[in-house]
Amino acid sequence: MSTENTTTTMPDVTGQAAHRAVRYAKFTIGYNVIEGIIAISAGAVAGAVSLIGFGVDSGIEVAAAVVVLVRLLAEIKGGEPDEAKERRALKFIAITFFALAAYVTVEGIRDLVSGEKPDTSLVGIVLTGVSIIIMPWLARAKRKAGQEMNSRLVVADAAETKLCAWLSVSTFAGLLAFALFGWTWLDPVAGFVIAAFAIMEGREAWEGELVCDDGCDDKAPADAEAKSCSDDCH
Repeated sequence: MSTENTTTTMPDVTGQAAHRAVRYAKFTIGYNVIEGIIAISAGAVAGAVSLIGFGVDSGIEVAAAVVVLVRLLAEIKGGEPDEAKERRALKFIAITFFALAAYVTVEGIRDLVSGEKPDTSLVGIVLTGVSIIIMPWLARAKRKAGQEMNSRLVVADAAETKLCAWLSVSTFAGLLAFALFGWTWLDPVAGFVIAAFAIMEGREAWEGELVCDDGCDDKAPADAEAKSCSDDCH
């Protein structure tokens, strides 16, 4: 395998995109810590499993953002990009996807079987409504920075933020539907869709494929295969 191919796969940590990615990671950590505390507290008070799950997802988002931030800062300060470490970090992010999918699925089935009815949570409705605005913007910004700097890790983190955005929509719809119509089935069903999405993104993160999730040209599969094996991956 040529040196040129290997070089092109290395993230560029010298440009403005890398510094933007650092700022996005820091913002993600701060925002999700606050969001998670509020969501879990409000969910516990209202007995709303979906809102507690939303708070758990915020914790997963924090963990993923910390991994990204530590790697980015190390590389920006002069460390050589280590693709082996990046793959391990991607696998960690994949595991968080799988953990969230398992949680949402189990709790969704339990709610459908038991028919448990939570209390209305105005705090949860406002919180998830705010996240519906913030998270899609943050996911797009992260993905753009990750693609500009050719970082699979940052793109994978953007996918996790995108999942958080979808989970915000699901939780908001469930809480609002219950508050207005007394519907309790919508949130578990929407949670199953989120679980499927999480499994898909988790598998791609595990395989290091998220960088070509979209926007790749027709040559992408051949190039991706060549690049993915430039560092002795299997």
